[in-house]
Amino acid sequence: MKLTLSFLGTLSLLILFAGCTKKQVDPPNILWITSEDNDRFLGCYGDPFATTPNLDRMASEGFRYTNAYANAPVCAPARNTIITGVYACSNGHEQMRSRYPKSETVRYYTGFLKDKGYYCTNNSKTDYNTSSVDLAEMWDECGREAHYRNRADGQPFFAIFNFTTSHESSIHRSIPDSALRHRPEDVVLPPYHPDTPEMRHDWAQYYDKVEDMDTQVGEVLRELEEAGLAENTIVFYYSDHAGILGRSKRFLYETGTHVPFIVHIPEKYKSMYPAATPGSTVDRLVSFVDLAPTLLSITGQKAPDFMQGSAFLGKYQGKEPEYVYMFRDRMDGRYDMSRSLVDGQFRYTRNYNPSRIYLQHLAYLWLAPSMRSWEEAYRSGQCNEVQSRWWKPKPVEELYETGKDPWEINNLAGDPAYADKLAEMRRASLDMASQIRDAGFIPEADRNIRAGEIPIYDYMRLPELPYRQIVSSAVLATDRDPSSLGSLLKLLQDDDSAIRYWAAQGLLLLGEDVRPYVEAVRAATGDPSWNVTVTAAEMLYLLGEKENALEAYRRVLQCDSPMARTHALNSIDHVNGTGEEFLDDCVSVIRDKYETLDMGSDYDARVIKWLLEKWGVEPHEAGISFPE
Repeated sequence: MKLTLSFLGTLSLLILFAGCTKKQVDPPNILWITSEDNDRFLGCYGDPFATTPNLDRMASEGFRYTNAYANAPVCAPARNTIITGVYACSNGHEQMRSRYPKSETVRYYTGFLKDKGYYCTNNSKTDYNTSSVDLAEMWDECGREAHYRNRADGQPFFAIFNFTTSHESSIHRSIPDSALRHRPEDVVLPPYHPDTPEMRHDWAQYYDKVEDMDTQVGEVLRELEEAGLAENTIVFYYSDHAGILGRSKRFLYETGTHVPFIVHIPEKYKSMYPAATPGSTVDRLVSFVDLAPTLLSITGQKAPDFMQGSAFLGKYQGKEPEYVYMFRDRMDGRYDMSRSLVDGQFRYTRNYNPSRIYLQHLAYLWLAPSMRSWEEAYRSGQCNEVQSRWWKPKPVEELYETGKDPWEINNLAGDPAYADKLAEMRRASLDMASQIRDAGFIPEADRNIRAGEIPIYDYMRLPELPYRQIVSSAVLATDRDPSSLGSLLKLLQDDDSAIRYWAAQGLLLLGEDVRPYVEAVRAATGDPSWNVTVTAAEMLYLLGEKENALEAYRRVLQCDSPMARTHALNSIDHVNGTGEEFLDDCVSVIRDKYETLDMGSDYDARVIKWLLEKWGVEPHEAGISFPE
């Protein structure tokens, strides 16, 4: 008995000793350094024209991800995805921009970090694309002076430093050629850009701005080291989406979504290394929807069920996704809808508004001299077939082998050799839409009316919503198959307004084939859904029934839904409606619907301003004015 007690006592002492000598690892600090609007035009990503010594050094000492993506090619929906861990198109916040409420089911990641004792600071970009924002609740500090140094002694921190230096606005005002560090004549242009002086200049100026951003990154890293915190801090660097020159930002291509992404992990946290040694590349597919689960995993927390991404570091690292899902919807006052999928080798995109050209006029994009020069080159016949392609209506489907075709100009969707791959990714895209309840399949104005006060995330999950039928009708509509004419006419009578909208879209895409059934189109202009009315009006206008079309457009422009009015104005622009037909109605919108205008959010007013410019009408001549 004594031997047994002696043995147990010795064993207990050994266990106690082992527990006392085991080194406790402090919870890591987490630092995010984010930049805006820049692609992987960095030295560490193999770009010889780039000057980025600080990020190159970070990559040499950390882990450089080669397949990292923004789920949206523009800032606000991308940030909504990041802060929630839910695709913005699942939240109902995919439009650029929107102010719709967030579901109470969905929590911001900062709440989980603060629950864990982290001091959370943001310096200083927010832009979360929702009205449900309480910065004081979300952050311990948020603003230009926010800094981790203000935390309590020993408190772990999560801190963001966001640099706008490389933002799109950085090329709106041209720096003289003589002041540029990167020479315009040395720029290697992508094949879809015409060789104009303005295009070369904007590319060179962009590289200068990326170099300036790199300098700022270096300053933050040095500050961390000088504070003695580098060995306790995991550092992320990434851009909020990809590049800024035409056909990049806002577009579902590598140049709009494929981001630089570098993570530095100190040796004391080497158990989290995603590869054997620092300085390695990581080919795992990651995207912004994965960031919130990864933050929680690093801090020892399992992601809640509502989060839709997969952690790629830490205790709860998940399986690599087979695909990354991406989305594009309204951009300011311009309606469009595309969905994209990448698997590391191929990109598949389905365009749900193929009647629209890629490069619809967008006031902010056109502030770039390079964009204006591209349009001028196209209008004057100086562009080749590839450079002209983006000024024409889109194909329904696109498929690119991105490793062999990095600029994505060789669409393989019609190549029989890739038919199986096309079918595989088409099916996967639709499966993903259904899995996350992608809200973009219900047009914005109609969705707002249907959901009422219910957050769109919650509305999309109502059991009575015929979601799969809505998505199926969108696919049928955009297949552009004349044999579907009878089915589309039948769906035009469906009880669900979104299904009727897609039926109208499908008939619109069939063009002259619909003429024998024009009576059904006339009837659709009286539909309770404004979006159906607009689409039917567009059909009638293009079929030559302008009187009925004008009456339908006029009713929508007089309605109280600003997004329905925006849809109608987009349609009027697309059919090249004239000032003689529509000027008075446009003026009435400004006079009757607004006491004061906010050109940042009144998107119908933005399109009206463009239409007046297109018609050669000065606002003061029409008796209205627009704020700067």
